[in-house]
Amino acid sequence: MPRPLFRTPQVKNETKVTLTTNARTEQTQQLSEAEKMRLDRLLRRPRSKAYMEAMHKLDAGGHVHNADIINDIINTIKTEFPEVELSGILLGYVAVCNLGRPYEVHTLDMAGMIIEHYKSGQVLPGGMEKARSLAMRGGYDFIEVYVDCCRAVSSDGRVSVITN
Repeated sequence: MPRPLFRTPQVKNETKVTLTTNARTEQTQQLSEAEKMRLDRLLRRPRSKAYMEAMHKLDAGGHVHNADIINDIINTIKTEFPEVELSGILLGYVAVCNLGRPYEVHTLDMAGMIIEHYKSGQVLPGGMEKARSLAMRGGYDFIEVYVDCCRAVSSDGRVSVITN
């Protein structure tokens, strides 16, 4: 009888319990890598005009307590990336604050859906501090802060990836 060409390798131990090798684990990791590359390619796309305008509204100051305006901004973000579930990977946004002294930067925290303006020296929450110096250096409209990197967005919508 012919032997099958493809089969899952097996290893038997002394207690006669069959253990399979981690071929499936390797396959899952490869899929994860492929999915990660796809996600990275999607998040490198230039940002739309509507998205850029929504991000500029973050500096207005009066909407900090207006849930409708915050929801509109969040919906614009979701519309920009319909094929990506950003919760869990996108921490928030950091940009230079134009309200004047004593404020330095403002953030949109995606976990709490909170817009807040921070004074000089005040620590940013939830891992967003890593984007402060990049925002303060200038040259970018805002910084998207992800778990594994920051994406600096220029005024024309182009994206630069800065790894941690």
